Amino acid sequence: MNNTLSAPRNINLAMALNILGLFGISVILIVAFYYQLARFELPCPLCLLQRAGIIMIGFGFLFNIYFGIKNAHYSFSLLGCIVTGFVAMRQVSLHIMPGDTGYGSTFFGLHFYTWAAIVSVLTIIAIAVIMPLKAGNVDSARYTPPALGKIAMSLFAFLIAANLVSTILECGSGQCDDNPTFYQLLKK
Repeated sequence: MNNTLSAPRNINLAMALNILGLFGISVILIVAFYYQLARFELPCPLCLLQRAGIIMIGFGFLFNIYFGIKNAHYSFSLLGCIVTGFVAMRQVSLHIMPGDTGYGSTFFGLHFYTWAAIVSVLTIIAIAVIMPLKAGNVDSARYTPPALGKIAMSLFAFLIAANLVSTILECGSGQCDDNPTFYQLLKK
């Protein structure tokens, strides 16, 4: 196959996978919000840190969609995977003793912090598969994000703002409760 013809296809495939990745990160945040708002399960401090790590992962995908695909953007996602993975494994280790039922509800039989650790590892693997697809550089001056990418970026930006507001309401101006049961700024 002609290498000059495969480069644009690879970049298009890599872009599609970045858009899919950003939508995936958004779905994770939406599910977390569903449990927080509909099931009244406020996130603990470690859960909030895991959300921050998930958002870091999303920023790498967002930068690739907005600015064009660069390895530096993937490194931001990888750093988010490491942060999320370490925080998640810390929380897993807190609930590893026999008889400990864990913190919060389960989703398909696993707690959210276990899912966060799994997603971190799977995202590292996905990025390792996507990175070689970027054959050549995208000229940032002439690059325009695709329409679906703009939708993914808008949804992600909304979820970041919602997380910020929710965290401020939950924690107020002080330290977050270890086992939160109400929003600090909404109590009477």
